[in-house]
Amino acid sequence: MTATLRSLLRHETILAILLVIVLFALASQSDRFFTTANLLNQGRLMAEVGLVALAMTFVIVTGGIDLSVGSILGLTAILLGVFWHNLGVPLPVAMVLAVVAAGIGGLVNGVIITRFKVPPLIATLATLALYRGLAEGISQARSVRGYPDWFFVLGQGDVWGVPTQLWILGALVIVAGVILGLTTFGRATYAAGANETGARFSGISVDRTKLLIYTASGLVAGLAGVIFVSRVSTTRSDMGTGLELDVITAVVLGGTSIFGGRGTIIGTVLGLILMQALKNGLALSGVKGDGTIVVIGLVLILAIVASNLFSREGDG
Repeated sequence: MTATLRSLLRHETILAILLVIVLFALASQSDRFFTTANLLNQGRLMAEVGLVALAMTFVIVTGGIDLSVGSILGLTAILLGVFWHNLGVPLPVAMVLAVVAAGIGGLVNGVIITRFKVPPLIATLATLALYRGLAEGISQARSVRGYPDWFFVLGQGDVWGVPTQLWILGALVIVAGVILGLTTFGRATYAAGANETGARFSGISVDRTKLLIYTASGLVAGLAGVIFVSRVSTTRSDMGTGLELDVITAVVLGGTSIFGGRGTIIGTVLGLILMQALKNGLALSGVKGDGTIVVIGLVLILAIVASNLFSREGDG
């Protein structure tokens, strides 16, 4: 355990140093990078990815993966519009119903993985297609607009000069950090990823732990979907497409092992900030969207390789 802790601290320290270097390097390329307006805007833009990344940290620590989070976000957005606009449900109730539906989507993932023993990669790849297909089928390529002004506080508003969704993200960072690092459930999460067989022999309900985690992943993706709609003022079935790549990149870059058993919330936050800084800095430097995607892909590959090296070092 001590060796693992040292490995985590070393990874996070290196990541923090790298983040500082990258920030100053990008700032040297554009005078706009370190402006208050730009930093707050980037915080607003990364909130949805950050929220989902918190839940994804738990998923990957167990040795799993959830590729369906982007599709769940898109389905949540569509259901929000349908409940409110088409069925006449009061918007606050529609928001709750849409998030609950997202949680059910996560629960379905968990049931497929724990009860039917389908590998998480295959299970969530299938539900990625299923939930996206449902979103497109329900929406019929139509969007919903005209939400009341109060709804936009979530995605476009500020509290004491800080974007509302950053306050939400900050609160959930604290909650997730406490749960993963200081509770029995957090220890069960690590144990399930480090040695599932050993965890079962120790009396840990691995299936229940995973079921709760995948359900939470769906719920948080649903919350992110509601915030996304509030930020862009409309609903579309393609919302959240590709979100899973950014989420997994942030988590793995933050030191969470794709093999399970290792990871921290603070590492995920550092990975998230580094990834968003790269995207913003490259855009300000004139790099087009395709180039940014290539860089993010390379960063993900490097993060996985680094994760593998840390895992081997820990085993040694």
